[in-house]
Amino acid sequence: MLRKDLLRVSRSGGGYRPEFVGREARPLAARVLGTFAEAVGETRAELDDRLDALEADADDFKLVRGLASLAERDAAFETRAPVPPERARRVAFETAEAVGVVTESDRETAVGRAADRLGVEPDAVEASLYADRDANEVLAGFDPRWDPDGLIEQYNLSLAQTALFDATEVRVRSADPKALVSAVKRLRLMYEIRKTDAGREVVVTGPDALFRRTRRYGTAFARLLRTVAAAPEWRLEATVDDRGTERLLTLSDGDVSVPGVEPLAEPSFDSGVEAEFAGRFRALDLDWELVREPEPLETGNRVMIPDFAFDYAHADFRVFFEVMGFWTPAYVEKKLDQLDRLEDVEMVVAVDESLGVGEEIAARDHRVVSYAGDVRVKDVVDVLREYEADLLADAAAALPESIVPDADAVTLAALADEYGVAVDAMERREFPDHERVGRTLVRPALLDELRGRIEPGMDLGAAEEALRDAGIEDASAALSRLGYRVAWEGLGGGTVREKDDE
Repeated sequence: MLRKDLLRVSRSGGGYRPEFVGREARPLAARVLGTFAEAVGETRAELDDRLDALEADADDFKLVRGLASLAERDAAFETRAPVPPERARRVAFETAEAVGVVTESDRETAVGRAADRLGVEPDAVEASLYADRDANEVLAGFDPRWDPDGLIEQYNLSLAQTALFDATEVRVRSADPKALVSAVKRLRLMYEIRKTDAGREVVVTGPDALFRRTRRYGTAFARLLRTVAAAPEWRLEATVDDRGTERLLTLSDGDVSVPGVEPLAEPSFDSGVEAEFAGRFRALDLDWELVREPEPLETGNRVMIPDFAFDYAHADFRVFFEVMGFWTPAYVEKKLDQLDRLEDVEMVVAVDESLGVGEEIAARDHRVVSYAGDVRVKDVVDVLREYEADLLADAAAALPESIVPDADAVTLAALADEYGVAVDAMERREFPDHERVGRTLVRPALLDELRGRIEPGMDLGAAEEALRDAGIEDASAALSRLGYRVAWEGLGGGTVREKDDE
């Protein structure tokens, strides 16, 4: 973004169009970058003189200043002085008070005495007195992230961002709507998604817009543009309050793009409530995967994107999850209307209890979790357990009475996981090709093979390894089924013995 006094826009035809620059400005961009590079080691005042001379040669001083303001972000200035400036001033002012400075000669005397006290030459005192003023700071280094083309690209982006400072509403169509909505939420803006003949359109405002038109959120709109412009195709329209006159600003991917530099890191979640919930939920070992900002859901002629979804590990089943914490009545009504229009989806809504709309949401056939401060993970998990119980019951009812696993050995738990049912449902089924050995199903032929591999007197560790190679982890049950027991010999380990060998 640029300072607002550097904004260059055209208002012809009643519009509001930033005055972008193209390749024709490349020589000027190169000169700006070169000016900074040549001024390394000079003071800021000397750099400003160089830039003033550049402005005098250019057609538009605002363009020069805009490019320079962007280049300056990669400039490092520092204070260079023989004596720390604050110390030099303190000692010089003390000696000046003692001398009673009236004339230039008195001043020289005061500076000389200050130099004696500081142990330096008078010139060092003079050089240090005001070295920390902006004009006297030294350009210590300049490491630009952009070449001339990149500087022009960043200038156009920054110019468009500044033009959005006075926007009251922004409407965007983007090839990457998910990233757009995620950024909108991070910036604490209000949005809705409308279906238009040209495609889905995200309409963005600030919360204050629910009560009055406001320019308060212009900076957030400007920050949003960086995400918008990162998409391969997009179009943005904004209503701008131009000193009391409403104007239309239109931008597209042909106007603005994002230079190839990484933006500052932004938080991943829209609120602390959501971040806290996601962190605690993912720490649990559940059969549900938490999905951030899933696909949009149809709500009449509009669309909503829930905050989360839960995917069940053992079936093609998704539960959507929305955290409803904003307090304005208009926002609540809009959310209720969206929820009322949802069809054929499972939705859990965490509602801030201060809203007092839990019963209204439940009446719309959605599951409700009330919260105050933080969403309790246990409350959400309890709801998911209810879904899970229904899914397990449906899966168990669909199980055949007789099951023939492919593997020679498989645990009941692994088989239950494969079929998406509880283990107790699997226990009630028949397995004609397998025998139950503890909690493992084993083909008789494999048991016969193991009888030939495990012999009396074998070390228990070797016997367990043979069983593991065959896919059997429950060594105790398997050895018992084969007619063996384990004889323990002090602390030295066990030996396989026949059961009747007492």
